[in-house]
Amino acid sequence: MAKILVIEDEAAIRRVLVKILTEESDTYEVEEAEDGVKGLDQIKKNEYDLALCDIKMPKMDGMEVLQSAKKIKPEVPFIMISGHGDLDTAVHAMRIGAFDYISKPPDLNRLLTTVRNALDRKELVVENKTLRKKISKNYEMVGEGKEIQIIKDMIEKVAPTDARVLITGANGTGKELVAHWIHEKSERSSGPFIEVNCAAIPSELIESELFGHVKGAFTSAVKDRAGKFETANKGTIFLDEIGDMSLSAQAKVLRALQENKISRVGSDKDIKVDVRVVAATNKDLDKEIAEGRFREDLYHRLAVILIKVPALNDRRKDIPLLIEHFASKIASEQGISKKKFSSKAISLLKGYDWTGNIRELRNVVERLIILGGEEISEGDVKLFASK
Repeated sequence: MAKILVIEDEAAIRRVLVKILTEESDTYEVEEAEDGVKGLDQIKKNEYDLALCDIKMPKMDGMEVLQSAKKIKPEVPFIMISGHGDLDTAVHAMRIGAFDYISKPPDLNRLLTTVRNALDRKELVVENKTLRKKISKNYEMVGEGKEIQIIKDMIEKVAPTDARVLITGANGTGKELVAHWIHEKSERSSGPFIEVNCAAIPSELIESELFGHVKGAFTSAVKDRAGKFETANKGTIFLDEIGDMSLSAQAKVLRALQENKISRVGSDKDIKVDVRVVAATNKDLDKEIAEGRFREDLYHRLAVILIKVPALNDRRKDIPLLIEHFASKIASEQGISKKKFSSKAISLLKGYDWTGNIRELRNVVERLIILGGEEISEGDVKLFASK
């Protein structure tokens, strides 16, 4: 049932609005507030799917209610109720967050259509938030040790900015998770997160992949195509394994960072882009620079913030938490009952040399869940996870 709050100081209009809404649908639960102060107080204390709010009211006008409500319950859509002389104000209200406005006296069809549209929008917002939470769980950063806490603290500080970040660490340590969390906690979180594995794309195609191409630029370019930088506009591009990028592509990336514009392969037309760049590598870029395989000027453009992800062997205290996390996740993914790991099994796993880091641990946990007993024992570990 949709819960609607009507904030209106004129009792006659308030009664009309309530009557229209309650007679339209038995799925609308309508509450009233006779002024802005009471309306805002009710919004603070209760959950509403929609608010109808008059603009001209004593004590607190509708614009103040809207601005305050958006700070505490930003997901609640507002339909502003405007008198003839309030139309300019109503339009301004939409610019600062109102869903729409209706004029006094309210037209029945216009009111009901606007209410239905606002409620549909609210439902979509809730669905998107739920989906985002599910996505976030796929990239959850698990660990309580000081090593991982340092990274979490850095992300909290860095994410709200547009500073470029270079993430280093061995394969399988979770560099991708760090990149995802920087995006999730940033002001760009509603925009795209575009991943590019620079090591997986042939050197002759990397420029086309990043910057796009025009028809006829090369043999297989049968039509114009946007690149990853364009696709990531208003969002984040994650350049994974950037140490494997060709020098010619590095030069174009450097220009994109310097000038915030790119050009497609085969074109001399500039395209403006607004993209945050997060990069990662498992290579020693100082060594790559010294040996002429990586541009030093690009390194300094990328490494405004450096985050080094530790190897699993350096954060063994987190292994029990990671085992618990992976066991729950694998059980959910495969639709099976979650298996418990004995204390001796966990102790044995903590002592292993995890050269493949977290990725290897996850594979071992999955193998043990599939092949092991109802409770994963020390014997199961020795049999199925021995190094």
